[in-house]
Amino acid sequence: MGKEIIAIAEALSNERAIPREKIFEALETALATATKKKYQVEILVRVKIDRKEGSYDTFRRWEVVDNEGPLDKPSQQISLAAALVDHPGIQVGDIVEEQIESVKFDRITIQTAKQVLSQKVKDAEREQVVSEQREHIGHVVNATVKKQSHDIMVLDLGNNAEAVLKRDQIIPHETYGRGDRVKVLLENIVTENNRGPQIICSRTSPDFLKELFRIEVPEIGEDVIEIMGVARDPGSRAKISVRSKDRRIDPRGACIGMRGARVMAVSNELSGEKIDVVLYDENLAQYVTNAMEPAEVSRIIINEEDHSILIAVAPENLALAIGKNGQNVRLASQLLGWELKVMTEEELESDIQKEVGKVIKNFTENLNVDDEFATALSDAGFTTLEEVAYVEPSELLEIEGMDEETAEQLQSVAREAVEKIENAQNAQAIKELVALEGIDESLALKLVDHGIKSGEDLAEQATDDLTSIEGLDEKKAGEIIMAARNEYWFKDSNN
Repeated sequence: MGKEIIAIAEALSNERAIPREKIFEALETALATATKKKYQVEILVRVKIDRKEGSYDTFRRWEVVDNEGPLDKPSQQISLAAALVDHPGIQVGDIVEEQIESVKFDRITIQTAKQVLSQKVKDAEREQVVSEQREHIGHVVNATVKKQSHDIMVLDLGNNAEAVLKRDQIIPHETYGRGDRVKVLLENIVTENNRGPQIICSRTSPDFLKELFRIEVPEIGEDVIEIMGVARDPGSRAKISVRSKDRRIDPRGACIGMRGARVMAVSNELSGEKIDVVLYDENLAQYVTNAMEPAEVSRIIINEEDHSILIAVAPENLALAIGKNGQNVRLASQLLGWELKVMTEEELESDIQKEVGKVIKNFTENLNVDDEFATALSDAGFTTLEEVAYVEPSELLEIEGMDEETAEQLQSVAREAVEKIENAQNAQAIKELVALEGIDESLALKLVDHGIKSGEDLAEQATDDLTSIEGLDEKKAGEIIMAARNEYWFKDSNN
């Protein structure tokens, strides 16, 4: 029988172009399945085939579990105490094996082996076909529509390879029939349940637009022009930002092409999707201006703290800047990675005055200065007490009428105000934290020192974030985080 097994493995390997090892693994699985059918209960079995002789041994297996009572699966498990009798040093999770009689290749065994082997061979063939496509992941390929349903379209990639194009990855309003040719981006290979590996495609991914430009614009393929970002409303409009590594080449002009030929070719492939080619700029303000085209920007205010940008335009440009259903500003925001807010020049000026008013009020209330002095600080660019307290004194001296003594007194008052506010915030944080189950005042102080300023802050932590705090192990950290989440996240839903 050993020679027959070797012959079967050799024949299948040559016929199906599958590695011999895969065939042997399939045969071992088939023999293990046939062995299990000889028993009345579900057991664990391993079969080992000698790759040279073709002979095989069969082993029954038990998993070692830490259980003093009845076992959940007595036919597949053994308690740690029982396993230690014959296997000193064995641990929970290890496997105990015992050689048993191997099944013979009778009619039933052969039939079972054929069924398992057939499926394993199909799986191996599918895996081999898919693995050949892995090198094309992230690239655009030509495919043929093989069949489709309401949710998915199955594509033929050639060489027996199939791919899946899901409905949400098809550009809106596109329709295809069986046999139609279509360009797609090979996006990923995934394994879903028992279906085996599947090749996933897309026509709506920003990377699809990138790759189409890479194909159409030789300078991108040669890495002379670099794509810096892409934002899309598939089938409607897109923005792509580019920059040149060679000062002699205009990246925007190269991507648009002579009389718009290159960008038009990409647009036609995307069912007429309108594409704005944006010139990238290291200067964020200029980059924003470029990204907002075709609207003209008159003023920009960048807020680093909350990663947002206020954009002012003339009233007649407001509709163009925002775009239909907010499309232009939304795509520009996605391209930049900043939150953009568009308004008229008058609205921006009004917002600025409101913010200035808040700053002046904060200074007059906490620094014991009058409106005129607070306004001078604001005009000099100071917006917070911390800035006044810890800035280099030389920057304060640039304010008209400011001398060293006044600057020193001002910073002293500012530091006291900052400390007072921090103490009040810490006291409130401690009060919130102590109210949670499992937290005393000592632990609350440690949490505050760790930067946790509220119960909400604690709820947002992960266990690993807290284990560096003295006296907090993983279990305790998990308990207090859940206490915070129950109070601030789940309280209403539990009522």
